Parts: sequence; C-alpha cells; structure tokens
Amino acid sequence: MAWNEPGGGNNGGGNGRGDKDRGERDPWGGGNGRNNPPDLDDLLKNFSDKLGKVFGGGKGGTGGGGGKGPGASLILVAAVVAVLVWAMLGIYQVDAKEKALVLRFGKFHSIVGDGLHWNPPMVDIVTKVRVTEERQYKTEGEMLTKDENIVELPMTVHYNIKSIKDFLLLVKDPEISLRHATESALRHVVGSTGFDEVVSTGRQQLGVDVSARLQTYLDNYGAGIHVVKVNILEAKPPSAVKAAYDDVIKAREDQERLINEAQAYANGIVPEARGRAKRVEEEAEAYKAKVVAEAEGEAKRFTQVLAEYKKAPGVTRERLYLDAIQDVLERTSKIMVDVEGGNNMLYLPLDKMVQQSSVAGAQGRSLSSRDIDTLTQKVIENINIRSQQSSSQRRESR
Repeated sequence: MAWNEPGGGNNGGGNGRGDKDRGERDPWGGGNGRNNPPDLDDLLKNFSDKLGKVFGGGKGGTGGGGGKGPGASLILVAAVVAVLVWAMLGIYQVDAKEKALVLRFGKFHSIVGDGLHWNPPMVDIVTKVRVTEERQYKTEGEMLTKDENIVELPMTVHYNIKSIKDFLLLVKDPEISLRHATESALRHVVGSTGFDEVVSTGRQQLGVDVSARLQTYLDNYGAGIHVVKVNILEAKPPSAVKAAYDDVIKAREDQERLINEAQAYANGIVPEARGRAKRVEEEAEAYKAKVVAEAEGEAKRFTQVLAEYKKAPGVTRERLYLDAIQDVLERTSKIMVDVEGGNNMLYLPLDKMVQQSSVAGAQGRSLSSRDIDTLTQKVIENINIRSQQSSSQRRESR
C-alpha cells in the first residue's frame, strides 16, 4: 500500500490506526506533524496577522476577511524586498586616490575618504572625485612681449584637486575657469618680459611666475585646484619672421664669441701688466733702499775720513787725491803718459784702437797675441823716441 493512501490497510474510512500508519510512512519524518516542512501560505498569513496586530488591524478571521490574507502578505514581502534593495543600493566604496562629496536633499552634508560607506539612496547624492591624480592641460598661442615682439609659446599645466567641495560646488565648470586663468596669467607674465628672456635665458623663471600667478587667480575664483607646475615647452618666433630671428641669434652668438675672446685676452694681459707694475715697484723700493744705504755709508765714511784728516792732513789729502784720480781714470778709455823729465804728455787713443780691432774682427780678421805684442812694442818704441827728442830739445835750449 502506498504511503499516501487514506486507509490503514483496508478499504474503509481512515481511523486512528490508519493515521498512525500514514504518519509512520511519511517520508518527511514523524506522523505528528512537528517535523513537517512549514507551509509558505501559513507563514505569510501568520506574519500578516502579526503585522496587523502591531499596526492595529486586529486579528484576522476565518470568514470573509480571510480571503485578503495572501494578497496582503505578498504586498508586505514586496515592501520588505524593496526596502532591502534600497538599503543595498546605498552601499558604495571610495578608493584611496578618491574622495566623495555627499549632498543630502541637495545641500552639502559631508566629505568622506577612502573605504566602504553607506548613504540612503534618493536622499543623498554621492559624487566621487580622484583628488590625488595629477591632470594636465595644454595650451598654445601667440602673444606680445614687453619689447613688442610676437612669440609662440606652448605650455603644459599640471594640477590636481585641492578642495573637492570648492571644485564641485563653488565653480560651475572649474576646467573652463582653469583655461581662462591660464591664458590670463600667461599673457600677463609674457607681456612683462622681454623677447630674449622668453625664448632663451628666462624660460624657466617664466614658468615659475606663471604658476604663481595662476594659483592666485584660481584661489580668488575658489576653484579648488592646486597648480603643481607649469612647463614652458619651447618658445619660438612666428614662422613669418623666423629668418630674421635666426640672423639675430647668429649676431648674438658672434657677440658672445667676441666678448669671450676679449675676456680671454684681458685675462692674459692684465695679470702680466700687474706683474710688470709689481716688478717696477719692487725695483724702485730696492733702488730706494740702495741709495739710502749708500748715502748713509758715505756719510759714515766721510765722518771717519774727517777724523783721520784731523790727525794727518797731508797724508789724508794725498790719499784722497789718488783715490779720486783712480776713480776718474777707471771710467775713461784714454791714457795720458807723462814722460819723466819732459814737458810733453803722450796721449794714446786706446778707444780708437779697440774700435778698429772690433771692426777688423767683424770683417773676419782678429788680432792674435803676436799682433798685440807687436803693437805694444811699437808703442814703447814711440814713447822712447819721443822721450829722447824732448831730452835733446831741452839740452839745446840750455
């Protein structure tokens, strides 16, 4: 017999024995109903009744009101599921590089950092922004410099978000505000700088000045943007005047080259001139010291000679005379020979003789020792002849 047959082993109506056997044959467990699975309709009905009691609906009957139980239960379950879905939709996560701005009923509520958060949907509006990400904005245009020259200047602005509240709420479109502020700051700085500084030496400082002025503008706007740096890529003149500008660059390079050459020449000449001047000064100081020392020595020697002169005037006078004559004759090339016993004095032009010997040496002839001996012998013979002639003349006169 099948387990779900109504009888207990006979064809008659069910009795207690049959019910007991049916319960024992129930594949869900015992026959007392305690281990049977609950009926979904019963659960919903019980839950609906409990909610009705809580909200004042009273206890549901089994009459006509009992027909509304399943429909109300389905509505309640749908409401619970909707509430759960609504709660799940409010869960969100903020990354480490992001921050989230929370608006509650359209009004600023809070700013949350990274992590898992929950806000009621349709009540709060959450906007996430990558605040630490470095963004770029490129611009290029022609502008006028301080000396009324036109220059093409490409530029890149690196920035990030400093204040998410200002970035999202205070300015309608902060990216457009950044572009306008960049053009304004760039034209102001370039208009205050010369052409040569913009295209060559002052380009780095130009980027620093533009960055500072741009940050000031953005702070005044309340854009919530932080300027990291400004790169001036390459400043160049317009293509229409590039040839003339190249000539100017070449002339400037020639000027620098000539200046460097002149500086190198000055670096070589000036120290040499200073050295010569220093040498002249040292020589003057040495000459001064020499003259002073000689003067002091002469004065001291004169004092000593004076003391000796007072002791022996005659001897000292003769010695002074001989020293003076020797000093004079040492610096002359002429020789005067006084022959003893004669009135004439012999003059020997040795300077002319030396000059003649030097000329002969320049012509390829040189005086040997024999020639010098011969010349000396002739000089002595000439002296003797003149001495004899003067002696005979003196005897005849007597």
